[in-house]
Amino acid sequence: MAEKQRRERRDRDEEREELDERVVDITRVAKVIKGGRRFAFRTVVIVGDNKGRVGVGTGKARGVPDAIRKGADRARKNMNKVALSGSTIPHPVTAEYGGAVVMLKPASPGTGVIAGGGVRAVLEAAGVRDILSKSQGSNNLLNVTMATIEALNQLRSPQEMAAMRGKDAEELLPFWERARRYQQQHGD
Repeated sequence: MAEKQRRERRDRDEEREELDERVVDITRVAKVIKGGRRFAFRTVVIVGDNKGRVGVGTGKARGVPDAIRKGADRARKNMNKVALSGSTIPHPVTAEYGGAVVMLKPASPGTGVIAGGGVRAVLEAAGVRDILSKSQGSNNLLNVTMATIEALNQLRSPQEMAAMRGKDAEELLPFWERARRYQQQHGD
């Protein structure tokens, strides 16, 4: 029995080592009580495996380390799979969360992650290497990261989009992918 628990704990620790964990925001929040204010810290943590899975979590505690740990645990529980097309996303997408609006556009290989703050952290943790983005509206880091997660959840693979639209999956690939496949087939 004890051996099984040790093995499970070791497996869990190995899984934690694989994940990319980023603290995006640490904010001091106050709760007003009878004797004055009680201060705590709220953290926003991004966790991803750099292979298409990413999650965001918030943690709140009186101490910063406890808040970070809580946020990381919640982010691990909320991890979702993201549809990627090579090192970028399959199609442009826009999402809102609260007052934040995030627009993501696929980019050709070598472009890099053109994003700032919370958007960059989410995209890099998800494993996106080439993308263009624009953050509009509120610049509240929690809302921006949640809008980015919402945008990534809206993504569909080229095969899914082709099935919905009644087209061939090859037609829906980005132009640089189509050009590369054309060269491979025709030897130009």
